[in-house]
Amino acid sequence: MTTRSPITYAAAGVDVEAGDRAVDLMKASVRRATRPEVLGGLGGFAGMFDASALQGMRRPVLATSTDGVGTKVAIAQALDRHDTIGQDLVGMVVDDIVVCGAEPLFMTDYIATGKVVPERIAAIVGGIAKGCELAGVALVGGETAEHPGLLDPDEYDVAGAATGVVERDEVLGPDRVAAGDVVLAFASSGLHSNGYSLVRRVIASAGWDLDRHVDELGRTLGDELLEPTRIYSRALLDLVRADDVDLHALSHVTGGGLAANLARVLPQGTIARVDRASWTPPPIFSLVGELGSVPRADLERTLNMGIGFVGALPQESVDAAIVRSKAAGIDAWVLGEVSDARAVDVPDDVELVQGAKGVDGGAVRMVGEHV
Repeated sequence: MTTRSPITYAAAGVDVEAGDRAVDLMKASVRRATRPEVLGGLGGFAGMFDASALQGMRRPVLATSTDGVGTKVAIAQALDRHDTIGQDLVGMVVDDIVVCGAEPLFMTDYIATGKVVPERIAAIVGGIAKGCELAGVALVGGETAEHPGLLDPDEYDVAGAATGVVERDEVLGPDRVAAGDVVLAFASSGLHSNGYSLVRRVIASAGWDLDRHVDELGRTLGDELLEPTRIYSRALLDLVRADDVDLHALSHVTGGGLAANLARVLPQGTIARVDRASWTPPPIFSLVGELGSVPRADLERTLNMGIGFVGALPQESVDAAIVRSKAAGIDAWVLGEVSDARAVDVPDDVELVQGAKGVDGGAVRMVGEHV
């Protein structure tokens, strides 16, 4: 038998000690992303959350969501800047829970990488912890997996899952929306974390470098593309709980764009009219469109166009919702209105968006031109 050198886990490309160092580096940031209900500390096999507080609820309903940040991680990797991608992850996961009116409670994360570089992992988790602080969510656990041979040493991907709770009779959704409701827009912080496959293709085709300063943006292209996803949970929950606001439905504008995501929270038999003249998309959206000669329909199906969330509410709640939102640092404005489909004469050449993401709900009609 031929004598061979022993093959260790480290020789196979997995550095257990590096993983331990990464945990040590992230401890301080994770401690800040907590809530009083969290039991135990970092390093347990499972995160624990004291659910006894739910006993005071009439009929608690748990809401859960999972997501990642897509190919935006490629921008972070290209720039070797990893401290914001975690906030993107929290925004994409947690704010889906707020759509139904639920309060997000806790979150876990998963990072897969070709090689564990402790400082890089700690930066990613630090961003996740910061996002959880902004959202009022506890980061109760996570996992970092080293996958040599499957991912290159500098490659990684992130994913997460969160859980929230809402009273059954307070769940927001299409059943609350009625003809006459106003559609309210809540501004995005930029591209957020959707459409980066299109954006990256446009930039590559144009031959632009990420460190290129772009006058229209007022900063480098890389800085713009890494702008973190806005986290709406606290501001929107304040609206949900406000006595002078009666929110009927919320929609997180992510993959599929504004019209498709709004259609998901409208009841059958209704049409929402969305007026493009009510807002001017931030420069990054027109830049992508012009640089890549991207058709408007493609832009609107792919990017948020400057609107990260939309809500449906009665006219008498609009002014208070706008004031409260702006006080929380989020611009809000009237985007359109919901009508009974039977009362709307839609020309044959006007495209209606409906049936998005498998939801057979209402329809959305985009009209006008941006100012």
